[in-house]
Amino acid sequence: MAEERDVMEYDVVVVGGGPSGLAFAIRLRQLNPDSSICLLEKGAEIGTHSLSGAVMEPGPLDTLWPEWRDNPPEVCVPAGKDEFLFLTREKRYRLPTPPQMKNHGNFIISLGALNRRLAEKAESLEIDVFPGFPAAEALFDEDGRVKGVRCGDMGLEADGSPGPNYAPGVDIHTGLTVLAEGCRGNVSKTLIRKFELDKQASPQTYGLGMKELWQLPEGRGEPGKIQHSQGWPLDRKTYGGSFVYHLENDQVYIGFVVGLDYEDPHFSPFEAFQQFKHHPEMKKLLEGGEIISAGARSIVEGGWQSLPSMDMPGALLIGDAAGTLNVPKIKGIHQAIRSGMEAAEHWHEKGETVGFDARFRASAAGRELKKVRNIRPGFNKGLWRGLFTAAVETATLGKLPRTLPNHADHAALKRLDEQEKLERPWVQRELPPRDRLASVFHAATAHDESQPVHLKVRDPDICVTRCAEEFGNPCTKFCPANVYEMVEEDGQKRLQINAANCVHCKACDIKDPYQIIDWVTPEGGSGPNYQNL
Repeated sequence: MAEERDVMEYDVVVVGGGPSGLAFAIRLRQLNPDSSICLLEKGAEIGTHSLSGAVMEPGPLDTLWPEWRDNPPEVCVPAGKDEFLFLTREKRYRLPTPPQMKNHGNFIISLGALNRRLAEKAESLEIDVFPGFPAAEALFDEDGRVKGVRCGDMGLEADGSPGPNYAPGVDIHTGLTVLAEGCRGNVSKTLIRKFELDKQASPQTYGLGMKELWQLPEGRGEPGKIQHSQGWPLDRKTYGGSFVYHLENDQVYIGFVVGLDYEDPHFSPFEAFQQFKHHPEMKKLLEGGEIISAGARSIVEGGWQSLPSMDMPGALLIGDAAGTLNVPKIKGIHQAIRSGMEAAEHWHEKGETVGFDARFRASAAGRELKKVRNIRPGFNKGLWRGLFTAAVETATLGKLPRTLPNHADHAALKRLDEQEKLERPWVQRELPPRDRLASVFHAATAHDESQPVHLKVRDPDICVTRCAEEFGNPCTKFCPANVYEMVEEDGQKRLQINAANCVHCKACDIKDPYQIIDWVTPEGGSGPNYQNL
């Protein structure tokens, strides 16, 4: 017999409490005060799972909520001086700042703090905001149309059986389901596959971003200063770079992004980030300071040509659930807000999902992505080719009659017998954190040890046989939280999954060369507890 579940009815359910989902809910309420809207967020509170650089273009937020500056997020610093650097092991070279990366009029913010403000605004409009309730799966009617979502069960034991505090997840039935889960959400991933939404798209590509909030010694900060770099410690074939954003009160955001299409199976993005911090320029900035908070998440880098269709029967994809981030700008918040507003206006005007994909692509947000579509894939053949392509595309305003393809990140990884040994002149580290587990401490991540593991490996035997032989178990290196370990017991190796460490970055779901790892939502409220990241 089917398990009995409570059912809640709404006009619209929004999955995800980030900027796109909250912008959608607020804009739809502005247009239709009588619509019933609920928003589900997997974090224990709005903002605890939110992580971004983050420099925000304020225009779309000004349109959505003109009064936001009267009660800004706790972290909200007007952008000041821009610097764009090329780093070698010991030196720095100042380069002209690309037009896309000039930040006059923008703000350095905390995305988590912004989302809390947006949630307060949504609740003031009588939108039901439910943190701690992850959407575990989509629901369908007899015609195959999405009719809502099922929230995750609570109180399951590690083997999946109901525990003493078991409570089945609520079913939410609705006329429209809006997927705003962010990068590689599990419901979005399932629906993209079911409806073949990416059939006409180039493969999606991703980056892994790692970020720390530091308290510097007094007088060392330069509020508003924005610094980006490329070069060391990455090799010429690996895409990525850094960001350093100076806040008030001698605090600074420092972070590093690595394209997950890197080739070397020995490579550790976390170690690259820590090595970057030991560049003489960075070490001089950080020495004597302390980490306040740290985290990691994957970001969608595919852009225009990798956008899946954003509409399907009964549901829409918005924000990073689709991939609206502008990589050359290193900004996605304004695009997420735009996509949420555009989706709300489409639904209000049409009352159906059909046509939203075309509408988004023709909008200012879509045109912005199309204009820079060739810059990120231009780096697929190395740093110098990428810089040249970026210069050409910028000079021609993206009007050349070509669209470069992306490639699937997991397919770029070379086997051990194909990869030449790379000499990386990395130094002995002195700055914290000492290792990945220490970094996890600063993410304040928490998962009930008794709940089922939310990282599903469909064939663990591959890990100890083919993957060990062919790739050397790269999951033990690319995961920034030390979730995956190969351990030996009685002379036999096995994969150990330290799920309690997980910071929900989803790099494993993306980079695993066999695509046998599925990240799914854990019990509601589990995961990191980011503080002003």
